[in-house]
Amino acid sequence: MVNEKKAGIVALIGRPNVGKSTLLNNILGQKVSITSPKPQTTRFPIQAVYEDKRGQIIFVDTPGIFGKVSDTMAKRINIRTEESLEGNINIVLYMIDHTRERDFEENKALGIVRKVTVPKILVINKIDVRTPTHIVQYKFMEEEFNATVEISALARKNLNILLDTIFSYLPHGKPQVNAQELAQPALNIDSKLFIAEIIREKAFLFLRRELPYTLTVVVDDVIERKKGAVYMKARILTSADRYKAMIIGKGGAMIKEISMAARKELETAANKKVFLDLTVETDPHWMEYL
Repeated sequence: MVNEKKAGIVALIGRPNVGKSTLLNNILGQKVSITSPKPQTTRFPIQAVYEDKRGQIIFVDTPGIFGKVSDTMAKRINIRTEESLEGNINIVLYMIDHTRERDFEENKALGIVRKVTVPKILVINKIDVRTPTHIVQYKFMEEEFNATVEISALARKNLNILLDTIFSYLPHGKPQVNAQELAQPALNIDSKLFIAEIIREKAFLFLRRELPYTLTVVVDDVIERKKGAVYMKARILTSADRYKAMIIGKGGAMIKEISMAARKELETAANKKVFLDLTVETDPHWMEYL
């Protein structure tokens, strides 16, 4: 008897800041991958699990492809993205942003996708935005894909159509993971890494264009205290003292803002009172540890 349910692994790929993390967050209805208005936000493939009566989808959110890889971190991100597509992938979602012109990064990402032999779905994001549009630069791609779906990841438009299309190409099979046994959100990252990503997102959002991508977050302790409260000790590492001063802010104002925003989201995610001890350190070699 044929198993009516479907299961498989779906990889998201696209150039930086195309909306992959926003799409994944809104499909699952919870924070699974940090989002920010800057590229290089996602530094490693993240797996998240979606389930409904039709079956199970394991999403792999790959880091965006960088056309110019002048630093160690960008080179590693590109390598990790290509490696994630060499595994047991069943479908590739190739996401584009029609409001941005094609460039070298887009061509590089498309070149990687062309090497993949599994079913490929072209996902055109931001269809709720009419201008600017460069859709004519992307229309030729439709011939190279098994299906094309137009969506708005942010407005959650046509996500149901995208899921229908994914399930139509997934193979029949049993679930590959037990989502009930995974931590919430259903990720393959441990709690310290999830906490670090939330803090890093808030730092990017508050600092915006004032600070280059010269920081990371390390979580040292997560300790359950009495009455259900959780104590978290974390450090923001940056590459130079001048960046450290910017992160701390005048009179410590900036680090307080970052800490407060991160703490509120962590409390919502954990459904517990959170005490966040957040400090800033200078470490010029932190990129080498990724």
